[in-house]
Amino acid sequence: MLAIGSDHRGYQVKEDIKKYLDEKGIEYKDCGTYSEERVDSLPIVDSLCKLVQSKECEKGILICGTGFAMTITANKYKRIICAPCYDEFGAERARQHNNANVLALGAEITDGLKAIAVVEKWLNTEFLGGKYEERVKMIEDLEDKNMK
Repeated sequence: MLAIGSDHRGYQVKEDIKKYLDEKGIEYKDCGTYSEERVDSLPIVDSLCKLVQSKECEKGILICGTGFAMTITANKYKRIICAPCYDEFGAERARQHNNANVLALGAEITDGLKAIAVVEKWLNTEFLGGKYEERVKMIEDLEDKNMK
């Protein structure tokens, strides 16, 4: 299962992605927001990251204006590797080389159609493992050392 969440700026792109997920039969949990009314993104990021941490959801997608605020916030959670991606190449590399389990999108940078292409690439790309497994292990070791 997938978790998805956005702030008010990312709401419409989130709705576009949800239609795509429905068409593909991909189950998801919507962590909000549920309108274009202004909302603080932190509770949405918190909800989504906890679903991924607990493994209730395998991966998550966050959408805000640029993707930056949600990326920064999500990466404060242990075992969350959130990458902001604006094209398919970035999405592919985020999965292949970093095993990113959360994708961040910027609705002001990537419109609904492009966002769907990025999501599709991200969802269908496997982690390569090998030398990249060592990198992810080093990230986890840094988390264990520096995050209480």
